[in-house]
Amino acid sequence: MKRYEIRELGPAKAIREAYGDFLLEIGEDERVVVIDCDLGHSTKAAKFAERYPERYVEIGIQEQNMIGMAAGLAAVGKIPFTSTFAIFAVGRPWEQIRLSVAYSNFNVKIVATHGGIATGEDGASHQMTEDFALMGAIPGMKVLSPSDYYSAKSVLRAAYEYEGYIYVRLVRPKTPTIYPEAFPYSIGEAHLIKDGEDVAVISTGVPVHHALKAALELEGEVSVAVYDFLSVKPFDEEAVLDAARKRYGILIVEDHVFWGGLGMAVSSFLASRGISVPVRFINLGDQFGRSGKYAELYRYYGLDSEGIKAKIREMVG
Repeated sequence: MKRYEIRELGPAKAIREAYGDFLLEIGEDERVVVIDCDLGHSTKAAKFAERYPERYVEIGIQEQNMIGMAAGLAAVGKIPFTSTFAIFAVGRPWEQIRLSVAYSNFNVKIVATHGGIATGEDGASHQMTEDFALMGAIPGMKVLSPSDYYSAKSVLRAAYEYEGYIYVRLVRPKTPTIYPEAFPYSIGEAHLIKDGEDVAVISTGVPVHHALKAALELEGEVSVAVYDFLSVKPFDEEAVLDAARKRYGILIVEDHVFWGGLGMAVSSFLASRGISVPVRFINLGDQFGRSGKYAELYRYYGLDSEGIKAKIREMVG
């Protein structure tokens, strides 16, 4: 666990933009090949295509073939990055990811944009809210979920440097920046971005900045610690143990269904250690998302700062 005391949020930047920008940073590595499924401008992979067209493959709407091609490229020493919307990146080619990539232990980077209900108006058909469960169930799969533009770049670099298969979930909307422009990140590491004594909020992805905003606004009323789990699998056990020491327990906030999500993983870990601590959740429960603007949906499901504050007050009240 690392500590970054964050006192204010920075200007908004789209997390998915970090993907295109990072690909340009590693583009001179001739082992890097980028494969996209007809969504390069939305995923921002098209930035790589403009500079390195000979190592960019626009495969069309063929997600299973994309993964098969990536496995083949990895087999001959390339470092393939596959990208499309999260709903297509892990839902359609799950069997190919499991067998051709993971079972074969190939060095493939699966980068998905438009994760969670933050995708917004496209509705449940395009809102991937089960990806932590789908990817986390695959033996050996690493599952990373950055919370802002700068953490996305650090997470992507960690994924690039890691020798093995890995899944990175990015999102559609612009979100406030949290972290400094450049910081080292290690897979499996959580960040304590605000300390506190009463309630611990464990979160990942877009909800993190809402959790931080809630914690800052509650100062003087409730002392809230906020943990950013940039890595969903493996997760930072030290951070969970630290959170378990808070007076009123833990609140786990994620843009994902309950089953197979971060909340279930953290709860199972605490139970396995015999640690009895109140744990509450804000997530999608056992339902699909719905159509609406990102801000409207986060308000509806209680994932925004107001929903988080309400749940915290309920815990200490």
